Amino acid sequence: MKFSFHPEAEKEFNQAIDYYESLEPGLGYDFALEVHLAVKRSIAFPKAWPEIEKDIRRSLVGRFPYGVLYSEEQDHIFIVAVMNLHRKPGYWKQRK
Repeated sequence: MKFSFHPEAEKEFNQAIDYYESLEPGLGYDFALEVHLAVKRSIAFPKAWPEIEKDIRRSLVGRFPYGVLYSEEQDHIFIVAVMNLHRKPGYWKQRK
């Protein structure tokens, strides 16, 4: 199974990488790796993570206060948000 990003989700993912990289060299890479692992888990076990909204599930990112919000489509995982868990919780809902 494959995955794709909503354009805004990809943008926030890249912004978070840049932010963490600005804090400490290599930390952005570590963040990207943890997000990638969360996506891999979501692909391998798409129904394993809790549904937080109808057809939207959240896989938590290790080491960082982020969650990958996704929907299971017919042939891929569609990532709706790479969400900072300490920010506005429902900002992504218009992306569905």
